[in-house]
Amino acid sequence: MFFKIPKKIFVTLLLLAAVFITGTLGYVIIEGWKPFDALYMTVITLATVGYGETNPLSNHGRLFTIFLIMGGIGILTYAFTSIMSFIIEGELTGIMRRRKMEKEIQNLRNHYIICADSETGEYAIEEFLKTKQQVVVISSSKTLTEKLQENMLTIFGNPGDDKVLQSAGIEHARGLVSILNEDKDNLFVVLSAKGLNPGLKIVTQAIERESANKLKKAGADEVVSTNLIGGMRIASVTLRPAVVSFLDTMLYQTVNGEPLRVEEGIITESSHLKGKPLSECKISEKTGLIVIAIKEKLSGKFVYNPSQSHKVLPGDAIIVIGTPSQAKQLHTLIETV
Repeated sequence: MFFKIPKKIFVTLLLLAAVFITGTLGYVIIEGWKPFDALYMTVITLATVGYGETNPLSNHGRLFTIFLIMGGIGILTYAFTSIMSFIIEGELTGIMRRRKMEKEIQNLRNHYIICADSETGEYAIEEFLKTKQQVVVISSSKTLTEKLQENMLTIFGNPGDDKVLQSAGIEHARGLVSILNEDKDNLFVVLSAKGLNPGLKIVTQAIERESANKLKKAGADEVVSTNLIGGMRIASVTLRPAVVSFLDTMLYQTVNGEPLRVEEGIITESSHLKGKPLSECKISEKTGLIVIAIKEKLSGKFVYNPSQSHKVLPGDAIIVIGTPSQAKQLHTLIETV
């Protein structure tokens, strides 16, 4: 990405260039001086350093010098105040921070892109951070962008714009989450993201029930109906308060400063755990995680509270409860050849 000069500074530089070019050409045309002598005269005139004339001036040359001083000093004063305000108001700091952020994003691999413009998106972002995931946030909300940019990589722009998604490193991302307030906006994001990275896992929000199928057809891997989840939550609190209380406690409880979460690990073809019973995998002993279920790839079914003799096969997902650090240990254990 190239360094972009702010419009205000760009205009200031153009004005400065214009006044120096005008002064130089004026002395060349009126007095017939060499370009370097003309430039030198322009500089000492505008700088008001009090040096003598480079060469004797004619009356026309002196009249030109008067107008050059009157116009040039005003432009120099404007340029000085513009540059100083640019530095003092923090714009330069902001540009340097954005440049640093762009370099960090370019180096990211297997990260998640979150497109958000509301409080719902903030909650999702918070969960990604709690579980120590690499995240780049894209938001068209300036308020949200300014709120988040101190703690994470954040891009202010239209999430459905191909260039904005590319600036977030979509070619190297592991997944994308779109949590925008309008279903049509989520649809545009899904279409753009799928076109740029066909293998990307995409999860999106659906406000209207009818939008879920359209988002799936557009390329979303998972569609979450926030209204449906909200309704089920209300019913569950009413009918199963103890269960909800248990889940809430787990979400907010911490172990050694880390939250407890339900995590998963996928057995790969290259994993040394494939084909082994759980007793030989020793997941709990090596990571401290509690294995609560296994989703079998072949049958698509869940095996709850699996026995120690249950063999794990390539593609099976091991569902566990533990901290993000313990979950990373599980991924390392699975990936070890």
